Amino acid sequence: MRLARPRWAGTLAVKAAVFITVMCCALAALLGVLVHVSVTHQTVGQARDLALERLEDATTAFETGETLGPGAGVDPPGLPPALRALAVSGERGTVVAEHRGRPTMWAAGPADGRRALGVEVDYEQSARTIEGLDRAILWSSALAIGATLLVGAFAVTRVTRRLHATARVARRISAGDLDARVDDPRTRDPARLPQDEVAAVALALDSMAASLQGKLLSEQRFTADVAHELRTPLTGLHAAAELLPPGRPTELVRDRVAALRTLTEDLLEISRLDTRRERLEPDTEELGALAHRVARAGGGTTVTASAAGTPETPGTSETPGAAGTEVRVVRDARVETDRRRLERVLGNLLANAHRHGRAPVVLTVDGPVVTVRDHGGGFPDYLVAHGPQRFRTEGGARGHGLGLTIAVGQAEVLGARLAFTNAADGGAVATLTLPSPAARAQEEPTGPGA
Repeated sequence: MRLARPRWAGTLAVKAAVFITVMCCALAALLGVLVHVSVTHQTVGQARDLALERLEDATTAFETGETLGPGAGVDPPGLPPALRALAVSGERGTVVAEHRGRPTMWAAGPADGRRALGVEVDYEQSARTIEGLDRAILWSSALAIGATLLVGAFAVTRVTRRLHATARVARRISAGDLDARVDDPRTRDPARLPQDEVAAVALALDSMAASLQGKLLSEQRFTADVAHELRTPLTGLHAAAELLPPGRPTELVRDRVAALRTLTEDLLEISRLDTRRERLEPDTEELGALAHRVARAGGGTTVTASAAGTPETPGTSETPGAAGTEVRVVRDARVETDRRRLERVLGNLLANAHRHGRAPVVLTVDGPVVTVRDHGGGFPDYLVAHGPQRFRTEGGARGHGLGLTIAVGQAEVLGARLAFTNAADGGAVATLTLPSPAARAQEEPTGPGA
């Protein structure tokens, strides 16, 4: 079983801390080894020179028959066997070994061909010096690593804090808050390019947001201006169409004029949603009754069914026609919402289902969750992945792609969540989840910028 790595293990701060720790430990180990080898070599060399010097004096005294000095003797007890064998063979040598529980530097040379002349020098003080040096190296390395970690953590934390702030601003921009800016102090001088990489990223994000905001505002103004300018001639055109004599050509003209008026009103509504000037007019509504009104307003036959699918309304046992909507109230609910906006959302969803899907079209109320499903080919992949896009349709479908865009915008004003999926057995499914009373109570009052 593979254990999941904690989320914090992949953060920049943890990676930087691990890197600094490893590098500090490696550097401390390298320096410690070099110092230890150098000092040990020097200390051992001094003790060896002293032992060889005393061995030279003891050899001279042995050859002249004088008394050997302290620590010298012929085949002295404790002389390491390997060093004695070397001395008997006619060579001189030194070695450090334990003698009487203390480290001792031995030096030995030939005496009379069968015996060895040995000299011992106390090596305990030198050994203590090396041990003290090793402890000092360990403590100083630990202190240096700790201090480096603290300084590194402080520096990395400052960088990661700025990166997190930049990421928060980027998420706000992607959520629609185009006024969000990082506003890094290092980028406030327009005459100087920031040398700091994080500041350069913040400047690029702010520039992108400003450019995007300018383009969107220009698009919104253009949309609103076009819609307003079209309103007046369309009103006159509609009045002129009403004066035409009855006939098929007149019906075609009136139908196209009505389509143009609908498109103009949709563009105006989108421009209002884009500028976030919409205000809620909340009231308490029964979702079941509201669903019936929306279904009847769409034209065609409606059938009210229970959760089991059996008709509940007397005399409505017929199946909906091509333009009909089947209403199923699994669990009714009273919600506090803006009735006009909710009817607009559901009406657009039903209109899209009838226009682009196939019967039966089912409107289901299950508490605060309302779903609209058809049994056609389903939503396009781009719509399921990214949501509706204005003026985009696929497969030669009729329409201008504004109905679902308006539904999403009005759902946001209501504080609801609108999701688009495709059923496993075919058909498009739009799910509207209205906010619960508890969530509504926690929200701030809706203002002009809501």
